[in-house]
Amino acid sequence: MTPGDGIRPLSDTVHARATLGKAAAENFPVAPAFLPRAWRDGLTAVYGYARLVDDIGDGDLAPGGRDAVLLGLGPAAVDDRLAMLDAFEADLWRVFGGTDGPPRHPLMQALQPVVRAHRLTPEPFLGLIEANRQDQRVARYETYGDLLAYCELSANPVGRLVLSLTGTATPERIRRSDAVCTALQIAEHLQDVTEDLARDRIYLPAEDMRRFHVAEPDLKAPTAGASVRALIAYETERARELLNEGTPLVGSVHGRLRLLLAGFVGGGRAALRAVTAAGFDVLPGPPKPTKSGLIREVAAVLRTAPRKG
Repeated sequence: MTPGDGIRPLSDTVHARATLGKAAAENFPVAPAFLPRAWRDGLTAVYGYARLVDDIGDGDLAPGGRDAVLLGLGPAAVDDRLAMLDAFEADLWRVFGGTDGPPRHPLMQALQPVVRAHRLTPEPFLGLIEANRQDQRVARYETYGDLLAYCELSANPVGRLVLSLTGTATPERIRRSDAVCTALQIAEHLQDVTEDLARDRIYLPAEDMRRFHVAEPDLKAPTAGASVRALIAYETERARELLNEGTPLVGSVHGRLRLLLAGFVGGGRAALRAVTAAGFDVLPGPPKPTKSGLIREVAAVLRTAPRKG
């Protein structure tokens, strides 16, 4: 069985499903059952792509080097993240009709019919790859503006893909979607301060750390002191304001898409509420929302999101 063959061995199918299975740990629903089948298939394929590229960039791939082999590299290349991202990008171009054969990775094979059916463009997919390349070069962000520019690559493409998949993209919806996606990314960064620091990454702007008199050793403590808590509270409020800016997106659509987007916004609000409930002490581990808390936030979004059209 060669990487370009159209039939996958069972082990590769199971391998791909393990990546997709990580959706259960996200702050928001990925492809809930109430959506039409075509939307679910599209959202699942896009999630598989986004999850895999993040796993490459974070060094979180399954052991054994199978993903490297599927992308046409040797097993040892799994530890060379930039080489893996290059091979991943080459496979993306196969999805879009490259001349050297069909996609090799099973998650890329699943993505190809979605790209064709919805006439998706390469740009948002390339943005996610570039964000992970940036993660290999940049471990600290000086300003909030620098962080927003990173989120433009790492988060906003996902929302734009959702709008494209559902045929609802407009300039105004894209702007609102970008606000929601950036907020979700920042919420995740706030939850994962300790995990990110273990990878020698800090997504808290350095200018804000200085403002609140927080030094890097303060982030390594088992629990947060007053300065760290004040910093996290400040960033939490920023993310909440972004969510509020993006919430009218929910009211601009109808039916099941409205419920899906409410799930995204509600998931972000629930994550931020969990950070707040922890007293902004994120250092012992990521504060996670409860299922009931998520449902309450989604219901609140549906009640309050202004309707348009």
